[in-house]
Amino acid sequence: MGHRIALGCPELHFWLNRSVARAMGVNLSEAMADGELTAQGYAEMVTRCRQCTQVTQCQHWLSQASSQEAPPEHCLNAKEMARLKH
Repeated sequence: MGHRIALGCPELHFWLNRSVARAMGVNLSEAMADGELTAQGYAEMVTRCRQCTQVTQCQHWLSQASSQEAPPEHCLNAKEMARLKH
């Protein structure tokens, strides 16, 4: 039997993902409209975020961040966020 990863609340992680992107100056809706991010890629980002166990740290980072160049160190979407930023 494989280990199942507990996934966090879809709605919470949808908004955390969008909020981290926004703090970095990344508009995920525009990235999709511009073809830089597919619907599948977006769904995968939210699912990765749902696997994160650092929700409290992420929320704290967001409360301190108004404009950031990079996501929090623990972010499971850091690579994708950096790609979309540049």
